[in-house]
Parts: sequence; structure tokens; C-alpha cells
Amino acid sequence: MGLTQQIAAMRSGSGHSGRLLGEFRRTTLLVPLSEGNDGGLMTGWQGGVRWIYAFTDEGALARFAQARGAGAGAREWEYLSILGARLVDAVIPTVDGPTGVAVDVADEDASMLFPPVTGIVPDAYAVDADADRVDAV
Repeated sequence: MGLTQQIAAMRSGSGHSGRLLGEFRRTTLLVPLSEGNDGGLMTGWQGGVRWIYAFTDEGALARFAQARGAGAGAREWEYLSILGARLVDAVIPTVDGPTGVAVDVADEDASMLFPPVTGIVPDAYAVDADADRVDAV
């Protein structure tokens, strides 16, 4: 079962979070590059978290571009192809502040957020890491 099917299963209430996360980590995602000269990844802010936009295929990325007003004749969107695991394990640690991944955000019924919490991002970058630690007495 691919990532889009795992997302659909979770959204319908029949999915399993471990299988979803495993499929996310194994999937090659398309991450658009931001406009401008910095060459960074396109992100958005919501609730004090930076969200890296990632897409399961070019169609999902095109729907996002269209929703942002990039219709026919608009600029071509450059993107990076990257495994979900590499995105959370190697890219998120380079970003300042809490950072998660928003997958297929233009598809209201097929989107999924992977927040910056333990089990998804490295513990050192998880917003809930301190809450999960038990101090030895």
C-alpha cells in the first residue's frame, strides 16, 4: 500500500500510524523550491510551526501551484525529489524552529500533516521531547 492509500486509511479511521509513518519514510516526495535566489524549500507557517510542503506526485504539486494562483502560463515550479526519511532526518535538523511536513496540502480530503513530535522527527527537534523524558531520581 502506498503513501496515498495509507493516508486515506488513516483519514477513514482504519489506518495504523506505524504503517503510515513507515510508508512516509519510504516514499519519494516532491518538495517545491521557494521563489527567489535562496534555493530553499517552500514552506508555510501555521500554529508556530514551519511546515515543509511535500507532494506524492506531480499532479498533487500542480494542484497546489494552481491553488496558489499559478495557472496556465505561470512559472515552472522547480522541486526536489527526496525520501520522506531524509526529509525528516537530515533536512529538518537544519531548519530553525519547530518544523514538520505537510503532504498534499492542496487536496483537502487527501492531505496529512507530520508534525515535529517524537517518533516523526529526531528527538532533539521534537517539540514534545522534554515532556516525554522522565528524570532519574
